[in-house]
Amino acid sequence: MTSTANPITDLSLADLAGLLRRRELSAREALDAHLDRIARVDPAINAICVLEPDAARRAAVAADERAASGAELPPLHGVPMTHKDTHDVAGMRSTAGCPVFADRVPDRDSPVVARLRAAGVVSTGKSNVPELGAGSHTFNPLFGTTTNPWDPTRSAGGSSGGVAAAVAAGIQAAGDASDMGGSIRTPASFCGLVGLRPSAGVVPLGAADPWAWISRKGAIARTVDDVRLMMSVLAAPGPLAAAPARPVPAGVAAGDLRGLRIGWSPDLGVGLPVEPGLVEVVARRVRALERLGAVVEPAGPDLGDADEVFATTRAHDFATSYAELHAEHGDRLKPALRANIARGRQLTADDLRSAHRARVRLLAATTAFFGRYDLLVAPAVQVRPFDAALEHPVEIDGRPLSGYLDWMRAATLVSATGLPAMSVPAGLDEGGLPVGLQLVGPDGGDDLLLAVAAALETAEPWTARPPLWTAHR
Repeated sequence: MTSTANPITDLSLADLAGLLRRRELSAREALDAHLDRIARVDPAINAICVLEPDAARRAAVAADERAASGAELPPLHGVPMTHKDTHDVAGMRSTAGCPVFADRVPDRDSPVVARLRAAGVVSTGKSNVPELGAGSHTFNPLFGTTTNPWDPTRSAGGSSGGVAAAVAAGIQAAGDASDMGGSIRTPASFCGLVGLRPSAGVVPLGAADPWAWISRKGAIARTVDDVRLMMSVLAAPGPLAAAPARPVPAGVAAGDLRGLRIGWSPDLGVGLPVEPGLVEVVARRVRALERLGAVVEPAGPDLGDADEVFATTRAHDFATSYAELHAEHGDRLKPALRANIARGRQLTADDLRSAHRARVRLLAATTAFFGRYDLLVAPAVQVRPFDAALEHPVEIDGRPLSGYLDWMRAATLVSATGLPAMSVPAGLDEGGLPVGLQLVGPDGGDDLLLAVAAALETAEPWTARPPLWTAHR
């Protein structure tokens, strides 16, 4: 390894894990490459907020000793990885970007981290998040702002912005993530990556609220196969039963999309404002679906109830999780977070009944749509990666936005349906910034999403890498 080239960090997760499992690469070599990459690129993007090299070194030594013993090795044996700072790591500072938890060190792993470590991952630190994971731009008073490897003056998205920036910059091949209102899909789109928000119940949420339905745990990576590998480790039964997995036709699994019927909705049927030029980039990727044999038609479900469902559920969930924190330490939370928790605490029984009825209508609308179509495709995000100094966009294409959630609606409207969704790279805009295509499937249709995404990736490979990557190879 030299100071100017680090080929280990160029590897996909599958290739890196394969080398480690075949004992062609040691866990210590992989860790050295990972830490070297952090030292060289992270000062430009601030993706890694906590780093524990000594503990990681001990874990890598133990992994190498296991390999030398001839024991059977787990699927991600020796793979170095930081974890999203909203996911607890036992014995490691885990703050969720919140000043109240600045010195918190949990004594147990969150379920996603426990599964990754059981699969052989060497935990090295934490990736940055917005305060308590609230927001689609990653900044907090403890660690500052995470920026985008494609342009370090721009947002990397959020709340999984730290992991997306780390993956896009070559720090690690993949990472654990979560998504309530686009927290996987937005950073994946902004950073030119693949991100999956799975069906409910596929990945358990943990003890805080195991039955919550709108938030999901998933993965971000550079390739579809790497997301699939991550999900094979993360998926496990939990308190909330997942919908039965839908079978994928053999032809589709092989990359032939003939027989699939796909609805294409640039504005999700609600007049969604999108920055000029982004729909054209996404539309070019949609045409690739047609070249692979799919029938693509202008169509989408009626999402007229989705805004109410998302806003009420989000406020209720935040109040459920943080009402006591708000009561005791409200003055130490960012204003937008205080306002959303307060909104949840003020919800009435009528508000909850109304949102429940709206969710029932929304289920009927999506069920009818997926009775006619196999997939829905739409833009993943309505805006380009914006100035990282801003809290959030305040207008789109000259249209003022009335609130924080307005610029995120391409994701929040889909979250409200409860359906699995993913962002895959669609291309670059005229300024050289990534744009994501959002794929939405029926409940239990995760494997179909991955198969269609893989077909796109194979037919028209995404090979673009951020300037920060190429400058620091």
